[in-house]
Amino acid sequence: MDKQNAQMNAPHPGTNFPAGYHPQYPPVAFQGPLGHTGYPGLHAAYPGMLAGYPVPQADYSIPPPGCSSAGPVGFPVQHQPVYNQPVGPAGVPWMPAPPSPSDCPPGLEYLSQIDQILIHQQVELLEVLTGFETNNKYEIKNSLGQRIYFAVEDTDCCTRNCCGANRPFTMRILDLMGREVVTLERPLRCTSCCCPCCLQEIEIYAPPGVPVGYVIQNWHPCLPKLTIQNERREDVLKIIGPCLVCGCCADVDFEIKSLDEENVVGKISKQWTGFVREAFTDTDNFGIQFPLDLDVKMKAVMLGACFLIDFMFFESTGAKEQRAGVW
Repeated sequence: MDKQNAQMNAPHPGTNFPAGYHPQYPPVAFQGPLGHTGYPGLHAAYPGMLAGYPVPQADYSIPPPGCSSAGPVGFPVQHQPVYNQPVGPAGVPWMPAPPSPSDCPPGLEYLSQIDQILIHQQVELLEVLTGFETNNKYEIKNSLGQRIYFAVEDTDCCTRNCCGANRPFTMRILDLMGREVVTLERPLRCTSCCCPCCLQEIEIYAPPGVPVGYVIQNWHPCLPKLTIQNERREDVLKIIGPCLVCGCCADVDFEIKSLDEENVVGKISKQWTGFVREAFTDTDNFGIQFPLDLDVKMKAVMLGACFLIDFMFFESTGAKEQRAGVW
């Protein structure tokens, strides 16, 4: 019996551990036979050991990176990720959605909190290299640089390249969820300043299919003039531009005035973007300023007016070269 006990207590090869060391079980060196899937979990081997500890369900999803799990009961959760600041494809943050005021068309609640809009047209590499007219794309931001909307032109290839800047178009304005919240429709109209009929016009719908306003051109021999109308075709505001819209190395301002043209309530500015960009691309940057308490529908109509002004005066290649001083 003593000999048998001595053999059992004798150290085995590979198990000479120092005092106080508790090896892992099973030992790492033990791989098991081919096809061995390891030892059963603690819950299966010791059913009473994990009493009171819930087991993750089968559909339990792993938390996203940066989200730490909750600690013991009574301790606060720390380092929670912030999800209220969505980021656009290019890393540009989107403006957090404000509460929607009453009688506000869905998607226009962003406009209720701002008095300035920045519109940046994206550079299309194919268009720069080949001169092939592509659909225009714009980022619409607030004064903090946060993206509010993304505007995409929807025009067929033949119309774009045959009609140029005079083309009729549909502009779709999308929010951060990719939903179309505003639709702009520009019909084909006359572009001659000598013809007082069939002048330029753009229609604004928010949401799509529901008209909220119109922008129509007023004939004038010298000045570019536009009228902003509500959904009932009633005149609300006037837009008056400078006699020369080809200012070099300076912004070009279109003033938004009252109907009597006595009071200036805002402006639409074509911003100077530099000699190279002005001369060799047709991308433009605009800024819109209006009263903070202006009806959100009229703010959406201002967006339509800005796009109409862009196509009327700044989209053509000849206008670009003239503003840059090429000829």
